[in-house]
Amino acid sequence: MAKVLVTGGAGYIGSHTVQKLLLSGHEVVVVDNLSTGFKEAVPDGTDFRHGDVRDSDFLSQILTKSGIEVVINFAAKLNVAESIQKPTEYYDNNVGGTLSLLKACDTAGVNKIIFSSTAAVYGDSCADGAISEETQTGPINPYGWSKLFSEQLINDAAKASDLKYVVFRYFNVAGAAEDGSNGQRTANAYHLVHLASQAGTGKRQELKIFGTDYPTPDGTCIRDYIHVEDLADIHVLGAEHLLRGADSATLNCGYGQGYSVRQVISSALEVADTKFAVAEDVRRPGDPASLVADSSKMQALLGWRPLRNDIRTICRTALAWEKKLTSQIT
Repeated sequence: MAKVLVTGGAGYIGSHTVQKLLLSGHEVVVVDNLSTGFKEAVPDGTDFRHGDVRDSDFLSQILTKSGIEVVINFAAKLNVAESIQKPTEYYDNNVGGTLSLLKACDTAGVNKIIFSSTAAVYGDSCADGAISEETQTGPINPYGWSKLFSEQLINDAAKASDLKYVVFRYFNVAGAAEDGSNGQRTANAYHLVHLASQAGTGKRQELKIFGTDYPTPDGTCIRDYIHVEDLADIHVLGAEHLLRGADSATLNCGYGQGYSVRQVISSALEVADTKFAVAEDVRRPGDPASLVADSSKMQALLGWRPLRNDIRTICRTALAWEKKLTSQIT
C-alpha cells in the first residue's frame, strides 16, 4: 500500500476518493484550502493539512516529510459560467495550481501524479457521437482551457523528466455515497442532478432548462452522467496503475450513455417525494450540445467496470443525501 497526497480532498469528488483509498489500505494526506471544500467531508483516518495548492514550498515539505509516493490533484475551480465571468481567476487557480504542484513534485522527487481534468477540453468537437481520447480538443470556455493548459504542463514535464501521470477527463459527475455517508455539500453547486435534488426536497421552487433548441432529439443538452463512487473507484485504480510502474495515459471517465436534460429531470421527478415546477430559459454561454464518453480505453487499461450505471440510482442517492442535509439543518 502507498502514501497518497490528495489535493482538494475536502471537495465532492476528492472526499469520495479519499474514502475509497482508505478502504483499499492506502495512507492519505489531504491538502485543501477549504474555499469550496468542507473539513467534515474528509474521512476519519486522514492526515488533513490546511493550505493552498499554489503554495509550492508548502506542498514540497509535505511531499518530502510524509513520504508521498503518488499525488492526486483535484484542487480546482470548476464552474463553467463563472469561468466566463472570471477567466483570470480560473487560470490562476487551475493552471497556477498545477504548475505549483509540478514544481513541488520535482523538488521532492515525487514522480507519479493523477490529474483531474474534464470533458470540457473537447468543446463541441464531437457533438454527433461518443468522444474518444483521440477526438480533437477545442474548449469553448475558460474552464475547459484551464484544464487543457494544465494537461499540457503535465505532458511537457513528463517529457523532460521521469514523471508518470494519468489524466482523467471526467464527464458529468453526480450522485452520492450509497451508504449515505457523503455527497455534494456545496449549496450553490450548479450541476443538474444536484439542482434537481434540491427541487425534490423543496429547497428550490422550480428547475430551469437552459436551452431547448439544441441539435438533439428533444432539443436539450445531452450529458454522460457517472456516479461519484464509480469515479472514485477509477482513481484508486489509476493510482495503483502508476504504482505498478505503468506508463502515462489520458483517459475518459464516463459510461458511454447520454441523457438529455429532460430525461434527467424525468428521472429526478420519479424518485422525488414532491413534484416541482420546470421552466424553460435561453441557452447559457459555453454549453456544448452533447458530451458522451467513449471510455473503452480506460476500462481496458485499468480493468474497471461500472457498478452504478443507472440514472435513477444517481438521482436517488443524490436525493437521499439532500434529504439528510435538510434533516441536519432542521
